[in-house]
Amino acid sequence: MARFPELRLRRWRRTPALRGLVRETRLAAEQLVAPMFVRLGRGLREPIGALPGVARLSPDEAVAEAERLRGLGIGAVILFGIPGRKDDTGSEAFDDAAAVQETTRQLKGRVPGLAVMTDVCLDEYTSHGHCGVVRDGDVDNDATLPLLARAAVSHARAGADVVAPSDMMDGRVAAIRRELDGAGFARVAILAYAAKAASAYYGPFREAADSAPKFGDRRSYQMEGGNRREAMREVALDVAEGADAVMVKPALAYLDVVREARERFELPIAAYNVSGEYAMVKAAAANGWIEEKRIVLETLTSIVRAGADFVLTYHAGDAARWLKEGA
Repeated sequence: MARFPELRLRRWRRTPALRGLVRETRLAAEQLVAPMFVRLGRGLREPIGALPGVARLSPDEAVAEAERLRGLGIGAVILFGIPGRKDDTGSEAFDDAAAVQETTRQLKGRVPGLAVMTDVCLDEYTSHGHCGVVRDGDVDNDATLPLLARAAVSHARAGADVVAPSDMMDGRVAAIRRELDGAGFARVAILAYAAKAASAYYGPFREAADSAPKFGDRRSYQMEGGNRREAMREVALDVAEGADAVMVKPALAYLDVVREARERFELPIAAYNVSGEYAMVKAAAANGWIEEKRIVLETLTSIVRAGADFVLTYHAGDAARWLKEGA
């Protein structure tokens, strides 16, 4: 290998055109998935204090927002439901008339070409805030699986392209795949939250979805953050059960997990640039401590560079606009 002074790596950095020719990781709007919080009603756009620029939307407002995002080149959204009522089993999660299902129907009918993903979990819908059925003070894994599968089928019936179980119950991918196929929805894909850590980065989301657990925490089913080998076992199990893509969550503090998953597995890898990561950038930008546009695009590029094929991010709309402007 040549050495300095014959070798000068700065030669390819001299102009924007030269830098563009040799850019190794390219970020595009079509790699971004925009999360949406939806609730029944009309004309509702409720700002979320912990997530500046993000709001809870009624189905009609979600359609308007999706049309805007589609115009920026974003190809997919993921829906999180805000229920009208909660109970011990989260029954509104599998109610065909609930917010996620109604919004899915409207999006598929009015925003051509948009891929609709739906979060499949019970925490937003349960009175206790946990991701499954609680018995004797603990989440009952096996009793939860049929309810998750019912929710997934309900979303598929509404027109969802992808269902995304985020609960971290053992065996839920197989249970969902079996029920989807049995109900005639073999074409609906499963994006499994395969390596989801019990993270402190989820705080703003819990305000947005009103999903904080009323007792205890979620460490008995979400992963220990320090366990990379276990993360690979989780991914492998979800792949074996029929997942069509897998997700690492959160993204930034787990880029090594994204990279290892990319090196080990052939299927698509997603990463979730979660609410706490978004909120920190927004807070620092509001104080003038960082340049928001550059930070956001650098962050998203780092996630793709680590190996993610697509990224769920609350920055999706802004990032797509900046990319369209030639940032």
